Amino acid sequence: MPDLPLTKLDTLTLSVKNPAAQQRFYCEVLGMSDRGEGRLAYAPQEIALRFVAADAPYVPRPSDLYWKIALSVPNIDLAYKQLQKAGVSCTAPVQFRDVGYLAKITDPEGFTVELIDHWFEGERPEEQHDETLLGGGAHLSLLTLRTADIAAVEPEILNLGMTPLSVQPVDPYGFTLHFYAFTDEQPPNENLEAVENRTWVYRRPYTVLEIQHVHALTTETTPSENVGGYSGVTIRSADPLASYERLKITAERS
Repeated sequence: MPDLPLTKLDTLTLSVKNPAAQQRFYCEVLGMSDRGEGRLAYAPQEIALRFVAADAPYVPRPSDLYWKIALSVPNIDLAYKQLQKAGVSCTAPVQFRDVGYLAKITDPEGFTVELIDHWFEGERPEEQHDETLLGGGAHLSLLTLRTADIAAVEPEILNLGMTPLSVQPVDPYGFTLHFYAFTDEQPPNENLEAVENRTWVYRRPYTVLEIQHVHALTTETTPSENVGGYSGVTIRSADPLASYERLKITAERS
C-alpha cells in the first residue's frame, strides 16, 4: 500500500433520502468497501463517500456547486459490460474530444457518476484486467465542483496547498476544466494545457479536485437545509489548514 499523503481530500458528504440504499449501491454494484464511521471508499489514499439523511430529494441544477464524482478504470469497455449485466443503465463509452474516454451512470438518488478510462480510446495497452473488479479495478479519481469565477477560486485552492495538474479548455461547450491535488508530483508536461497530461491525471492513485469553470455562470448554488445534495468536503491534514467556505471545504487535523 502506498504511503498516505500528509494532507488529503478525506470525505465527501452527500445528503440523500435513503442513505442505506446508497451504501448498498456503491458497495454491491460499484465495489467500494466500508471504511468505518459510515464512510465508503476503494482505498485509503482516495476520498471517501458518506451519505446522510435528507428530508427532500436531490434535484440537480446546472448552477450547482457540486457536479459529480468520476471513477477511473483500466478498462471502461469492461466496466460498461459489467454494469449492463448488473442491470445498471450506463451510457456507452465515447471519446469526448481530447478530454477522455467516458461513460456515465446515475446512482439511485440521481447523482452523476462518471466513468473514465485510464487511456484515450484506442490507446489502452494490451494487458489482462481482473474481471471480478469494476473495469478491472476502479478508483475514485475525480471530485468535480463548479465555479463562476476561477480567478477568485484558484488562489484559495492553491493556498490550501494543492498542486495544479491540468487545464482543459472545452470552449465549444462553454467551460474549462481545472485539476488540482495534494501531491508533490508534477505532470509530464509543464504546459498544463498539454493533452499528454490528461490521461496521466486519470491514472493518479489519489483523488483529484476538478473545478469546472462555467463561463456563463454568475453564481454557484447549494441545496437548502434538509434537501438532498452536496453537504461538503473535509480535508484531513497533519498541519493546520484554513477551510474554504465558497467550495464548502472544511479542514480537520489528522
